[in-house]
Amino acid sequence: MAVTREPDNTPLPGTVFTPRQVRVLKIAVIVMGVLLVGGFAFVLATIVYQASRVGQNEGAAPAPAAQITSETELAIPQGATVTALDLDGDRLALHLTTSAGPEIAVIDLKTGKIVSRIKLKPN
Repeated sequence: MAVTREPDNTPLPGTVFTPRQVRVLKIAVIVMGVLLVGGFAFVLATIVYQASRVGQNEGAAPAPAAQITSETELAIPQGATVTALDLDGDRLALHLTTSAGPEIAVIDLKTGKIVSRIKLKPN
């Protein structure tokens, strides 16, 4: 007695999906579930790893930015006033207003010396 098989493209009773489509859908749901669980496990493992390394140094520590003593003097023109300053890494930019006009002085904090002076002039 031969077993007759329904063609694979006939929909299941009560649905519009074929058995092949249902099988593919089940596989897709299982794969996505495994990816979600694996992704969450990876994120949690990364958080634990980063939290356990908080106090450890990573290689050579950068030199402290403020190596200038509190007694360091900076020569600015007579009558000049500091109107603004900006710190970027180990460089300090001072915006000075002088009688000759505005200028910007860039200072290296490691050495305490002026790296450059930029005189601003109107067009």
